[in-house]
Amino acid sequence: MSGIMKVVLLLAVMVCISEAQMGHTSGDLCLCTKTRDRIGSKNDIKDIQIYPATIFCDKVEIVVTNNSGHRYCLNPKSKAVQKLMASIKKRETSTTARPTELAFTTSTSTKK
Repeated sequence: MSGIMKVVLLLAVMVCISEAQMGHTSGDLCLCTKTRDRIGSKNDIKDIQIYPATIFCDKVEIVVTNNSGHRYCLNPKSKAVQKLMASIKKRETSTTARPTELAFTTSTSTKK
């Protein structure tokens, strides 16, 4: 094989590799493949995490963990989800706006 042919083949392989790598960082590596429009029970929610759009996933993702440890995603464009998020933000701002009371417990045990 001639030297020019080897260079052309090497360049073709490099282009293919770079295209393959670029395809994985174009915003399609999201956590949520399916979303729900509603939450079952507000009392069953253990944690809510909001992930903003990044270069890896081009949409906002809301991941809910319930008390039994199951995780599911919510549709951030759903009216019910937007109402829930507004109530959570309202609760956070109302609790942070007023001073909080801190309760300290002291232990007076003596060890010998």
